[in-house]
Amino acid sequence: MEKSWVLAFLLLQVLPTEGDFGVGAGIGVGIGNGDGGGGGGGASVWIGGGIDGQTHLDDPLKVLRTWVGSNVCAYRGVFCADPEEDGSGQTGPVVAGIDLNRANLQGTLVKELSVLTDMSLLHLSGNRFTGTVPESFRYLLSLKELDLSNNHFSGPFPTVTLLMPNLIYLDIRFNNFAGPIPDDLFNKELDAIIINNNQFDGELPPNLGNSPASVINLANNKFSGNIPTSFAYMNPKLKEILFLNNQLTGCIPEGVGMWDGMEVLDLSHNSLMGHLPNSISCLEEIEVLNLAHNKLSGMLQAVLQECGFDFSVNCIPGRDMQRPQPDCSVIPGGGLNCLRIPSARPLICGLVGSPETDPSPSSP
Repeated sequence: MEKSWVLAFLLLQVLPTEGDFGVGAGIGVGIGNGDGGGGGGGASVWIGGGIDGQTHLDDPLKVLRTWVGSNVCAYRGVFCADPEEDGSGQTGPVVAGIDLNRANLQGTLVKELSVLTDMSLLHLSGNRFTGTVPESFRYLLSLKELDLSNNHFSGPFPTVTLLMPNLIYLDIRFNNFAGPIPDDLFNKELDAIIINNNQFDGELPPNLGNSPASVINLANNKFSGNIPTSFAYMNPKLKEILFLNNQLTGCIPEGVGMWDGMEVLDLSHNSLMGHLPNSISCLEEIEVLNLAHNKLSGMLQAVLQECGFDFSVNCIPGRDMQRPQPDCSVIPGGGLNCLRIPSARPLICGLVGSPETDPSPSSP
């Protein structure tokens, strides 16, 4: 059967009721031979999965009311495009994206959704989906953006997302995923890794610095242990990194000053300690710098003294709103210099982390 129209709709068993739709925990899948026309003629629908007759959900935005007739491209939240020339003989438009953000829908994702191999974006934020991501999603070969944020997904990190060959944007924040995160997350060519506000725990993988992402948000989880040393050698185009409200310890690696384009750096509400790295003053594009509520010590560089960045509730001399001195004196490693070798030479930002051994100007 020629795949001209395939529409697999996740989660939903749609049952007409008096004046509204009921939604249960099944799936509606539309599969048609297609007529090559823009209306998606030939699409048919069958109801899969079971329902007990009582599991219903109101559709307050009436999204599903548009899901009638053969013109699939007219369904609310469905976006179509002409197929790419790939030698498959595909004719007529294909489903290129699904956006059901904030539709307040309920159910589970199902494996049949993976037949939409031309789909490049799947946005399902702000619903009440449960369960996890089906393993069959590895066959979403064209998917570039996956947004499952603000739902009730659970279980371990959905590693199937790392098998989607073209995925560059991953957003699973505000769910109930738990456990450690895999090393491969930071080996994948993702531009955005947004996994904040889950229940992830354990140490950050040592290959954190391998990630080419410009945005990494790991905030509000339960990560512990030291920040990997590779953190200091991350993509120089990194713009936002948020590790706030975890249980991280140890030092801030000196090489943070290598990030020429860094705009947001938030490591607040952890248990980081030791002296502040001098290279922080090299972050020329920084707009938000928050290191508050840690156990950091040492003097601030002059360039940071007049800025409105947040260093509160630490042990930094000369700054307001610091921890009481008795608290600072008993912090283990409070005076830790993080294996940094003091130098009388001025800091040269462009050479922070450079393999050159002598950053000082050459003698005449």
